Amino acid sequence: MARPGLNRERVVTEASVLVDEVGLDKLTLTALADRFGVAAPSLYKHVEGLDGLRRDLSVLAVSELADRLMGAAVGRSGREALERVAHAYRRFAQERPGLYVASLAAPEPGDDAHEAASARAVGVVQAVVEGYGLTGDDAIHSIRLIRSVLHGFVSLDAAGGFAMHQSTDTTFDHVIESLDASLANWSRR
Repeated sequence: MARPGLNRERVVTEASVLVDEVGLDKLTLTALADRFGVAAPSLYKHVEGLDGLRRDLSVLAVSELADRLMGAAVGRSGREALERVAHAYRRFAQERPGLYVASLAAPEPGDDAHEAASARAVGVVQAVVEGYGLTGDDAIHSIRLIRSVLHGFVSLDAAGGFAMHQSTDTTFDHVIESLDASLANWSRR
């Protein structure tokens, strides 16, 4: 019998808190079950094992990231949109480090919920690059560029890879300036 008050949403939400504390790679059903005061097998009533939980975390992560990106970009275009989206991406990675890692997984084909969440996130960035006049293949390549640069920065920052005394905030401003210049001059390459 399921424990009263325990459901899939609550399990996934608590798992998201746990992965922010310990990292996605250290997520176990036992550690999660301990937080609820239940045995690990009882979680199988709510999630499809550890793999299913990781998938659910990915959907949650991409949905939350998409919401943040949308909130940052709405009503803005060009450099302002790029800057706001970049800062929202960085804040998400800083505030939700384990969930951020979960957001990196691409959806499995046929996983409608994960594909929809990913499409929302990509759609925000697509709107940003379209503000620079980029469409079609150029839009796809520029979206990949933005994601690669932002991911590289936030990952290195999280790992302590920027140990010099200069401000990482200033460096991040330069990253945004460089992305803006690249997008603005895309057709000249």
